[in-house]
Amino acid sequence: MSEPPLLAVRHLDAFYGDFQALFDLSVDVQAGEAVAVVGANGAGKSTLLSSIAGLIRTRRDAVTFDGATIGGTPAHTIAARGIALVPEGRALFPSLTVEENLLIGGQLKRPGYWNLRRVHELFPMLAERAHVPSTTLSGGQQQMAAIGRGLMSNPKLLLCDEISLGLAPIVVRDIYARLPMILAQGTSLMLVEQDVVQALKATQRVYCLQEGRVALAGAAKDLTREAIAAAYFGV
Repeated sequence: MSEPPLLAVRHLDAFYGDFQALFDLSVDVQAGEAVAVVGANGAGKSTLLSSIAGLIRTRRDAVTFDGATIGGTPAHTIAARGIALVPEGRALFPSLTVEENLLIGGQLKRPGYWNLRRVHELFPMLAERAHVPSTTLSGGQQQMAAIGRGLMSNPKLLLCDEISLGLAPIVVRDIYARLPMILAQGTSLMLVEQDVVQALKATQRVYCLQEGRVALAGAAKDLTREAIAAAYFGV
């Protein structure tokens, strides 16, 4: 008998006021797994992560995490249960130093592998620039700081929204090269990504969203680029 998923989203509908962004959407993440969510702008990828993280209100039974139903639970409670969101655009605190931004991620004091020293080992640049304002970092360095801040909460599941957005390919490759180290410490990953090639390389399974619905799902190694392109663009 297979283990239940760490995260189970079932028949999720999500709204912004009267506008419906997600329709009857179901996805899973197993413990120790990396899952990609791909799709064009407006497909509902960020809305899915926001719904999981408690930033958008959902039905209680629409989201189950680590055996507990958490739909509609406040975001701070979900974070304390072990879900961390690395938001699109990084959202670092501009008035704080790099180290202070990381320490905020550790305020929950969840037990686990990740602490300041180990985040510095993962991203040595963050140690080198620990005491400078976060606003002085390049885009890639800010992304590393945002991931590091998320890890400081020792999450069971790290949600990453658009890691590669606005970054040079060499920087994206550098960041993606660190993801196996995160998985090795027992943190599962859900990556929202427009770079389909990177997503397929870095994850075990892929969901492609189109207009708020799952248009395609499967093992990354089994999905052809033609099938993903058809689902991506709805053709």
